[in-house]
Amino acid sequence: MNEKWTSGDVPAQDGRLAVVTGANTGLGFETARVLAAHGASVVLAVRDVERGKQAATRITDTAPGADVMVQRLDLASLESIRAAADALRAKHQKIDLLINNAGVMYPPKQLTRDGFELQFGINHLGHFALTGLLIEHMLPVPGSRVVTVSSLTHRGTSIDFDDLQWERAYSRTAAYSRSKLANLMFTYELQRRLTTSGTTIAAAAHPGFADTELTRNSPAPMHAINSLLAPVMTQKPAMGALPTLRAATDPDVIGGQYYGPGGFQQYKGYPKPVESSEQSHDPAAQRRLWTVSE
Repeated sequence: MNEKWTSGDVPAQDGRLAVVTGANTGLGFETARVLAAHGASVVLAVRDVERGKQAATRITDTAPGADVMVQRLDLASLESIRAAADALRAKHQKIDLLINNAGVMYPPKQLTRDGFELQFGINHLGHFALTGLLIEHMLPVPGSRVVTVSSLTHRGTSIDFDDLQWERAYSRTAAYSRSKLANLMFTYELQRRLTTSGTTIAAAAHPGFADTELTRNSPAPMHAINSLLAPVMTQKPAMGALPTLRAATDPDVIGGQYYGPGGFQQYKGYPKPVESSEQSHDPAAQRRLWTVSE
């Protein structure tokens, strides 16, 4: 495998349709930009349509002729998720790539419109619902993939099925970690269910420590530490998006793989296959999470 895989290694994506959630900024924007530059038709699935249109313009400015569309998608609302899925199915005959990238990190305790704890609701349940509503549009498509973005922070935690809503006590950092663990468990269970369903595969990725606006809600002590260590530990969004891009486009990817930076402690570097926590590989917990999510 290429030890320094870059965006230049992305194969031609002509004729492929990619849906990227949270694509107006950060990792999602960089992912969409590279896919569009390599010929894919890209749907920016975003909560704020105006910001999505601005992002689409930035992409077409750097890749003239790129086919970039905007679809409103609020992952905190099942009504919005269903409406977005209906619109995507109606407009497009097939979907080659679904990149479950959008997320929230460390907000004060809030609920989605449907009453779910916000981080679990958006980061996991929203993408779980969106994938379920779009998967039939992907199954007949050779080489189609579902790529879900997790995080290094999934380590050291487990899913508390007795308190998914954090009703006993709320830790915004722990809630984020559990939602990212859920992303991995969902990926592995989805891959198991896809094995007999055609050529679609599920993979996951994490960006290491990427310098994006996602960290804006970090607690003050954590923000101070991150600022101090940023020159050593963090990388730009364009580098942070590479694991997602590799999971989505590298012909050598197999279902159930997890990609992350290859540098020290996976903080930064070029993307390669990496291992996730023991808890993420618990098949009984994966199945239980799937059932609860449904």
